[in-house]
Parts: sequence; structure tokens; C-alpha cells
Amino acid sequence: MSETDARPLDPISAAWNTVASYDAYEEAQAAVDRLSDEKFPVEHIDIVGSGLRLVEHVTGRLTKGRAAAAGAAGGAWFGLLIGLLVGLFTTGPVWLGLILGGVLIGAAWGAVFGFVGHAATGGRRDFASTRRLVASRYDVVVRGGKAEEARGILRRAGLTGT
Repeated sequence: MSETDARPLDPISAAWNTVASYDAYEEAQAAVDRLSDEKFPVEHIDIVGSGLRLVEHVTGRLTKGRAAAAGAAGGAWFGLLIGLLVGLFTTGPVWLGLILGGVLIGAAWGAVFGFVGHAATGGRRDFASTRRLVASRYDVVVRGGKAEEARGILRRAGLTGT
């Protein structure tokens, strides 16, 4: 055991240390991937997003017809699942009828629930959208006193961030 191994780890260097900051998650991910390629112990790494905001992307107008169609699609999948489960316990060609019946009944009930559910909103939300959480900055943080080693690897790779 060498003299450097015998020294206790400084609590500040063992804590979380930001190695690099990036504007996009993909850049932070590429930095961690590079560290992994260099055999750095990635179990000491976290990617921490800060400056979080919710971004809602409007994908189109939501009408009662579209709501019914989306409900029918979801109901058809559920009906297929139920038809397959019940079909496991039948013999002969009856299972095909159970599957088709499950799909059709599921689609019908899904369409009804989709239509009624949208109609119940009274037009307060007549659009479809997707939501995602994004950060304005992504920090690559290293624990366990290995921050300088990670900084060196990223510096040599030209991935020092902002």
C-alpha cells in the first residue's frame, strides 16, 4: 500500500463535483460515453439537469371524432389482450372468434368512452399535445474524488462543455 493510498479521502473531493456543463443532454451523454470508453468508473457519474421547464408541443386539433378514434384504438388493444387471455383456455377455432370479438367490443367501448370523455370537457382543451421536461443546463457530476481524472479525459477529448 503506497502513501497516497493510506491517506483518507478529502470529504470535499469525495463529494459531488461538476466536471463539465452542457447545453444539451446529448452532449452530456456523449461526455459520459467517452468516459466509459476510457474505462472510467461510470458508476461515480450523474447527469444533473438544472433550470427545468415543461415544454408542451401541440400536435393538432382534438375533435370529438379524433377523441373517439383514439379511444377506439386503445380499446381495440385492450380487447385484443382480453381475447388472447380468454383464448388461451379454449380449444379449436373458437379462439379466433374470441380475439376478433374482443377487438371489436374493445374498439366500440373505447370509442364511446373517448367521445364522451372529450365531450365532457366542454371544449376547454380542444388540442392534442405531448409534454416533456427539459433543462437549460446539464452538468456531468462525479463523486468519489475522481473529478480531476474525469476532467483530464474530457479535456483530452475536447468535450469540456461550457
